[in-house]
Amino acid sequence: MYVGLLLETVRLGLRSIHLHRLRSFLTTLGIICGVGAVICMLSVSEGGAEAEMALIRLLGTQNVIIRSVKPADGGTVSSERSRILMYGLTRDDLAIMRETVPHVQRITPLREVAYDTRYGAVTYPATVVGAEPSFFQTVHVTLTRGRSLNAVDEADQAQVCVIGDDVCRRLFAFEDPIGKAVVVSDWERGLIPFEVVGVLGRVQTAGRPAKGAGDRDLNSDVYIPLATSFAQYGDLRIRIGSGSREYTRCTYSDCYVQVDELENVIPVSEMLRRVISHGHGAKQDYVIKVPLENLRLAEAEKWQRQVTLGCIASISLLVGGIGIMNIMLATVTERTHEIGIRRARGATRRHITAQFRLASLSLRSVGGLIGVAAGWAGAHVITTSVGWPTVIHNWTIFVSLGLALAVGLFFGIYPAASAARLDPIEALRHTG
Repeated sequence: MYVGLLLETVRLGLRSIHLHRLRSFLTTLGIICGVGAVICMLSVSEGGAEAEMALIRLLGTQNVIIRSVKPADGGTVSSERSRILMYGLTRDDLAIMRETVPHVQRITPLREVAYDTRYGAVTYPATVVGAEPSFFQTVHVTLTRGRSLNAVDEADQAQVCVIGDDVCRRLFAFEDPIGKAVVVSDWERGLIPFEVVGVLGRVQTAGRPAKGAGDRDLNSDVYIPLATSFAQYGDLRIRIGSGSREYTRCTYSDCYVQVDELENVIPVSEMLRRVISHGHGAKQDYVIKVPLENLRLAEAEKWQRQVTLGCIASISLLVGGIGIMNIMLATVTERTHEIGIRRARGATRRHITAQFRLASLSLRSVGGLIGVAAGWAGAHVITTSVGWPTVIHNWTIFVSLGLALAVGLFFGIYPAASAARLDPIEALRHTG
């Protein structure tokens, strides 16, 4: 009995929508816009947050990154026309880290040795970096062609290299780079060729200048064996200035410390700060970055941003709810005589209340479903036309529909109660 009554009530609600199609569409337009706006805004926020956190994860959440920084007043040994600047990570720093810091799986040093590459007549300002083979596993990058650096290259001090995607596109736009020689140009060492053995896959970067793993743009880097970098370029670097030469000694430009367990990352980073500061004193010639801290901060900011955007977009749902309440009140007045007939034939106040609540809920459901389709289409248009990444999760759709139905029920209470309170005799006399 109750099931039949419920189905009949739903049928009456849908019939009312069908009889007044234009009015129903205008009524649900606010719901369509509201649900679509919630999905679009949350998808844009989610897409931006995912892109940001993907960059952080590229660094490795179990890594601690130490980067050498040239100090403004670095230690010098000088004459009138030349000086030696010594700064950054040294072999002693790496030795003491390996000996004293627990929970460390791997320490991977890097060193920048040159900043100009060429192939034939084409030049590209790539950063040439000496790296151990473990670096590519540490930062979770893959190769699209060829192979990575290996232990044999390191032991033989081989003149081989792995190039980034941008280097490949600029120097080898129309040919396969594997087996070709990239020539590294340096003022002091001259031209040194390195055979290309691998090409890195495209690594997502952010900002200008592009920043990726440890503020490195891996797409514009050329990686050679670390032992080769010491054999070919030594420790001293020479930079020519106006009327003077500047000699710099920076053994390692970066160092990636991989921790065994996630819960040990923060304690290990604190131990590294104390260990390195002991050897460097007050000289601030290094910085320590902890991707895990940045990831947690990004996740917290993502949640706050989503709540804020969701609340802003939900305002349009409230506006749509007010519109539905307005039209439902007009419907109560319009159908007063019908309500009187139903009451005279035995319908209770609960039946009348259910009828108008279901009618309001039907409008909300139809508008919500159309709004979901509009939100999905809007997110797709944003991605294709503007280029912003968008991500639509299932919970975004469920939250949007849930808000739409909840607002529909809330704003349908007063019109339904008004219809149920009508006196049957007065309702039967109503002719307008």
